[in-house]
Amino acid sequence: MEFIIENGKRLAIASKGILLIKEFQDALDLMGDLYYQGVTGLVLFESNLTPDFFDLKTRLAGDILQKFSTYRFKLAIVGDFLPYTSKSLQDFIRESNKQKHINFVSTREEAIQILSA
Repeated sequence: MEFIIENGKRLAIASKGILLIKEFQDALDLMGDLYYQGVTGLVLFESNLTPDFFDLKTRLAGDILQKFSTYRFKLAIVGDFLPYTSKSLQDFIRESNKQKHINFVSTREEAIQILSA
């Protein structure tokens, strides 16, 4: 995990390629640990999440993102989401991005910009 300060906000950036979240409790533990370290936003990469996250039938994405929203902990997920052909998932991504609290973006730089705004 890398920590940076951008515009006065402490952000955590996960290491690309390391699976951090396999299940709901992993996300809660990660968010709790970061919160107590004064982190206000987290950058995750698509590779940090189990593939089940992107299958909305598992409800994993909805449950995890609801907790991040409830606790007002900003999250940006970096990846290429175009290959996911599920209309439901594409709608989910679009709606999440409208709220500006949970963001699906294509670059690390875009994630940092959004989380530090």
